[in-house]
Amino acid sequence: MNNDRKSRRTAVAIFAVALTVAVIAAFITTFEGVSTKQASNEAQPGTTGLAHPHPPLYIAPGEPVRN
Repeated sequence: MNNDRKSRRTAVAIFAVALTVAVIAAFITTFEGVSTKQASNEAQPGTTGLAHPHPPLYIAPGEPVRN
């Protein structure tokens, strides 16, 4: 019984170390590709305004989509 507890404890410890390494690796690779620039409230040059909403497309099933 004592040997069973030691093996379970060892397995949990190995799993915890592997999980910690995986989380750290994911954290590092995620932040490697993320731009750290801060956004501002100023509009970019050439920007004229917000996009206009489009009417919804009501297409019956089986009908081809028209452009």
